[in-house]
Amino acid sequence: VQLQASGGGLVQPGGSLRLSCVASGNISSIVGMGWYRQAPGKQRELVAEITPDGTTNYADSVKGRFTIARDSANSTIYLQMNNLKPEDTAVYYCNARIRRGPQFPNYWGRGTQVTVSS
Repeated sequence: VQLQASGGGLVQPGGSLRLSCVASGNISSIVGMGWYRQAPGKQRELVAEITPDGTTNYADSVKGRFTIARDSANSTIYLQMNNLKPEDTAVYYCNARIRRGPQFPNYWGRGTQVTVSS
C-alpha cells in the first residue's frame, strides 16, 4: 500500500485546511486509515482515524474542530480542520493499517506540514 498526502500549508489561527490522502496498491487489505501528527520535540500522536464501515475516532484535542471522512472506494481519506490553533502546528502523516494474515502492519505516507501562525 502506498499513501500520498497533500493539503498542508500556512494558515492563521481560526482558519481552515483540508488534508487528503490517496491510497494505492492492495487497498482491499486496508482495515483502517487515519491521520497522525508530530510537533517538534514531541511524539507522534493520533489525530483521527476511520474504518471502512465509517467508524471514527478523534483525539480529544481536535474533537468538534476536525472531521475525518473517506470516499466510497475506501481509497481516499480527508481531514477537514477548522478553527485551527497554533498548537495544531505539526507535520501530519497519513496512516493505513492493513491485514496481512494474522498481522496488522502500519503504512505511512510522507508528512505534510501544517503551520498555524499569525
